[in-house]
Amino acid sequence: MNEKDTVPVRQLGEGGITTSVFGLGSWNTWDRMDFDDAVRLVRAAVDAGVTLFDVAHYDMGPHAEGSRTDVIFGKAVRAAGVRREHYQLCGKLWLWDYPRTGFAQQLETALDRVGVERADVVVVGDYLEPPDVPRIVTEVAEQIRAGRFGGWGVNNWAAADLGRALEFADAEGLPGPAFAQLKYSVVRRSMAEGPFYAKHFASGRLALQASDIFEGGVLLGNRLPDRKIGADVGGIRESIMDAADVLSGIAADFGVTVSQLAIAFCLAYPPVANVLFGVSRLAQLEDNLGALRLFTEHGAEVRSAVEHLWLDKAVNPDGTW
Repeated sequence: MNEKDTVPVRQLGEGGITTSVFGLGSWNTWDRMDFDDAVRLVRAAVDAGVTLFDVAHYDMGPHAEGSRTDVIFGKAVRAAGVRREHYQLCGKLWLWDYPRTGFAQQLETALDRVGVERADVVVVGDYLEPPDVPRIVTEVAEQIRAGRFGGWGVNNWAAADLGRALEFADAEGLPGPAFAQLKYSVVRRSMAEGPFYAKHFASGRLALQASDIFEGGVLLGNRLPDRKIGADVGGIRESIMDAADVLSGIAADFGVTVSQLAIAFCLAYPPVANVLFGVSRLAQLEDNLGALRLFTEHGAEVRSAVEHLWLDKAVNPDGTW
């Protein structure tokens, strides 16, 4: 890897951790490959400077899948000889069954499954019913004081609830969310670039963690993924399938792969501090790393070339459905 391909770091929001601009996600990832391949992939990622791993226990709400991806990751990182201080763990706290299943209980289970004592940061979300924001902020602060993790972000929260969390945290002298994990891609931009979240990004209060950047593989040309993928907010997936063909042609014009183009698009949006993606083969990781050169040399051109592929303009930018 040459200098232009070295993975840089950015700060994950005001007072947040400094981490690699790339993060490897866990949903349907580590349980989709042979264990030895997972070990090699973890080792290669850390050696390349990809040090943030988004790892969750999928056990409630729409994610009650009985997945072992978190357990497998924990075993793989140890088998790869990666010491705990050499990578960062981004966990999840779910609101589907909250507060009946509280954060202390969730963390005890989730951290034990990975085989660690603490996470570096956690993401809190999602939800269907209006959340008890003061209780959430207060209990997050309790877990931070207990040393279970160092900071937190929100996952696809309605902007009004995010605002309440920031205001309550400030009023009570508690740590507020430092970043937002949002669906963000060439085709989905309304929340991340809309006025409700953008004002927090512009102030420096929040950073953006881009997730679902490939639309579960659909944006890469896989029209019928053989695995569960993220929700189709706004019902635009048919249009995304058509956009995938157009994106392929644009990538060819730049002499890059579609994944490199999609990642470079995200990196070129200033609020983005971290881009999450899932890979199940070493070749995919190596290909994605190539997006760094494209972003460095042609970031603005990439964003201009795909401007017409913004497909979720009719989706509420405040995160309400």
